[in-house]
Amino acid sequence: MTLDPIVLTQALIQRPSVTPDDAGCLDLMSEHLESMGFTCHRLPFGDVDNLYARFGKSEPNFCFAGHTDVVPIGDQSRWSMNPFGGEVKDGYVWGRGAVDMKGAIACFIAAVSEVLSSGDYQGSISLLLTSDEEGPAVNGTIKVIEWLKQRNEKITYCLVGEPTNPTELGQMIKVGRRGSITSRVTVTGKQGHVAYPHFAANPIPPLMDYLQTLLAVSLDEGMQDFQPSNLEVTTFDVGNPTTNIIPGQASATFNIRFNPMYTGASLKAYLNEKLKIVKERCQLDLIWNLECTVGGESFLTHHEGLRKLVGDAVTDVTGKTPEFSTSGGTSDARFLKDICPVVEFGLINKEAHQVDEKVLAEDLYALTKVYKEILEKVC
Repeated sequence: MTLDPIVLTQALIQRPSVTPDDAGCLDLMSEHLESMGFTCHRLPFGDVDNLYARFGKSEPNFCFAGHTDVVPIGDQSRWSMNPFGGEVKDGYVWGRGAVDMKGAIACFIAAVSEVLSSGDYQGSISLLLTSDEEGPAVNGTIKVIEWLKQRNEKITYCLVGEPTNPTELGQMIKVGRRGSITSRVTVTGKQGHVAYPHFAANPIPPLMDYLQTLLAVSLDEGMQDFQPSNLEVTTFDVGNPTTNIIPGQASATFNIRFNPMYTGASLKAYLNEKLKIVKERCQLDLIWNLECTVGGESFLTHHEGLRKLVGDAVTDVTGKTPEFSTSGGTSDARFLKDICPVVEFGLINKEAHQVDEKVLAEDLYALTKVYKEILEKVC
């Protein structure tokens, strides 16, 4: 029996799986997969539920990776449709997660149902699904990978179903990503009256000096296959409700997306070096604290066989020649690249995280065809 990707997408959207709550999505997927002969392993870590399912025991093992969790809907009054209704209207399936990325999960499972219904499949098919991609990503894919290593379970190739296309299906395949490091700097001074600044130590100007020092120069001009690295300040927090107090503390957060010219470690060293310069020219008695968290290192998948396999399938179905790109944010591919070659291809990303998120019904059928062709060609 084959499955309809639209019906599956609707059923997934109707489960309000805001990170880390899976809300029954993995139960639904397990039910369908087990009926097709998959062995399903539910893998809870902390408050996160995960699923690894495999059909077959031989090589190659082609794995589809994705996430059932979605971001919050925001102000529901701004939605013209029920964000968890999964309604079909005007040729679209509407709802949170339609493109990021419940639609792609539905397409892959529908493609698997078609492939397996047509006869014996030579090789293995697996799915690695988490409910922790939109959140901290500490109890999801990275923990499942450790579980796979302990079992000596090998994945030959992996495709992540993140939405990769800017405006039309078939435009872009992601073959790598820039790295990400988030830093929070806190400066503690001394609170005081604005009329008597000599009795206080204002942390705001030194913090501004540090941020301006970082922003004054470009990290790099980019390199082959990668955009330039960029630093963006995302918060500046003082928490001062009055106008006549010099605050005692100020903090800021910034994120750097970096290409392979850097590593997380080298950027930590760079940020501390700049901080040292600012501290030396600052005349105030301040306490500085810089915390850096590396969300993932940059990477590029060089495996020409996998790139060609996915690229040819995309062209055959959509008629487009996709661009191989490393643009955009991070995804769980940053973890999976450590165990196998990985690329990403899914739906149109302009709808991701938007109010009135929706996906073209015809794109769900086309993406199912792409995934089906990949599976048929991999063996």
